[in-house]
Amino acid sequence: MYDNKDKWFVEEVNRVSNQQRINEILDIKEYLSGKHEILQKPSYNYNGQVYEPRKIVLQYAKTILNFSVGYVMSNPVTLTGDKAVTDAFKCVYKRGKYNQIDYDVLDKMTKYGYVAEYVYLDDKQEIKSKLLDPADCFPVFDHHNEYTALIEHYCVDNVSYYNLYLPDRVEEWNDKGGNLRMTGSSNNPAGLPILYHNQCEIGNLGRSDLLDILPILDNMEDLLSKAVDGYYHHISGIPVLKGQQLKGDGLPKDIIGGGIVLDDNADFFFANNEFDHQAFETLYKTLTSSLLDIAHVPAISMSKTDVSNLSEVSIRLLFSLADTKGALNSKFLREGMEQRFEKIRELLRGKGLAFSDDEYDTLGIVFQFARPSNDKEIVDNLKVLKEIDGMSLESIVERNPYVTDVQGELTRIQSENR
Repeated sequence: MYDNKDKWFVEEVNRVSNQQRINEILDIKEYLSGKHEILQKPSYNYNGQVYEPRKIVLQYAKTILNFSVGYVMSNPVTLTGDKAVTDAFKCVYKRGKYNQIDYDVLDKMTKYGYVAEYVYLDDKQEIKSKLLDPADCFPVFDHHNEYTALIEHYCVDNVSYYNLYLPDRVEEWNDKGGNLRMTGSSNNPAGLPILYHNQCEIGNLGRSDLLDILPILDNMEDLLSKAVDGYYHHISGIPVLKGQQLKGDGLPKDIIGGGIVLDDNADFFFANNEFDHQAFETLYKTLTSSLLDIAHVPAISMSKTDVSNLSEVSIRLLFSLADTKGALNSKFLREGMEQRFEKIRELLRGKGLAFSDDEYDTLGIVFQFARPSNDKEIVDNLKVLKEIDGMSLESIVERNPYVTDVQGELTRIQSENR
């Protein structure tokens, strides 16, 4: 496309489709920071005066997105497989703080649709990972739809910086001083950054989950703001006097308070509009229910329903939508994490620690969703399965709600048996 130009990445960054995608990410960031559409509502005239309308902001988006991420990643992922392999990868996970990185990966993937992770060796030859801001990332795909490069572009103090990630090297460019030039180049043993993205029917990158619920949230804020305005302006009432008012000292001056004195057959009252609270409640509940359904959030998690004495089956039914969403998110995470494992394996081989294909193929990932559970019922079922030899010890430990380190727990059990 660019005829092998040295500075082709500048044109790639400035493509209209890339700029539109970046602007969409920046809009999402502003929304999450509190800049909602309702805040742009103009003032209006009422009874000859200019009033500033109510602008009620609902931060449901943060709560819903945090629930989606926390449901999958509140409990760290469990690595299973050959002991030598899992021990090596657990060491990398601990030193590289990968449990925190996994949480941040899903958080950004949920908010922006995709995120890039770069695996590298630091100065101490430790395996680490760095997440690239989606607003600064420009993945490059060829005409075969193959991922070939990634451009990281950002500006600081009116200086443009470009980090060009290629399969074999990383180049650093900037235009400090007015001329764009390469300031550094280094080897890239781990290859291209990993692209995590959720499902999207158009393009190679994902789509923010926020875009599905944003129209409903805007309508909820608008409805609530208008209802409060209507209550204060149109429900206050207008004083109406029918008939003739008596003049003079109709009331004693030494009484507390005040009043009016009316002639025979006269009447005084406040005329006001009736506030249809039932219609408002029905509309707001409908929007809330639709919001929770689309976001795959159980109503019980948002305190929208009351429950008691739930069995394990009832809990699974209540959280079935959350389980479906969690399964999709874990699928997208697994695709990227398997690429990460390949890069870690390659870097470990360079440090002299190699695994055979049979040993490496045993490596697996187990996600533990943060679903409330009846632990006593689960343990009783595992006990019965063990007594009838219906499940191996390793499978029982994997499903034990009190165990997070499966391989470590099996090692302790074997040590105690010896």
